[in-house]
Amino acid sequence: MSKTTISRKTAKAKSEPRSIRPMTDAEVLAAANSDPDAKPFTSAQLARMKHTPRAKLIRRALGLTQEEFAARFHIPLGTLRDWEQGATEPDQAARANLTVIARNPAAVSKALKPPQRPAA
Repeated sequence: MSKTTISRKTAKAKSEPRSIRPMTDAEVLAAANSDPDAKPFTSAQLARMKHTPRAKLIRRALGLTQEEFAARFHIPLGTLRDWEQGATEPDQAARANLTVIARNPAAVSKALKPPQRPAA
């Protein structure tokens, strides 16, 4: 067996945490610009990007489980799980549906309920 020794200097360094100074916005930008593999997007690049609604964020904001969300908004549970895990992306119609759900979930839920039949 090997024996590990710790000097007083090493023990002191481990027991006293170093203070971490947060980076300023200018330092963050300079660090990002210095990395050739991870340049920040320009305003023009950001404007061209499509905003894809994230099913998981919408579901969590509504406080629903996957099963509840799928049942309420008539989305197959497996499809919802695939979207949330990143296995597949919602198609154009599904993205539109998620956008409407995010903006007015009560209206979508009401529209998807079966119509009430009048009592005979």
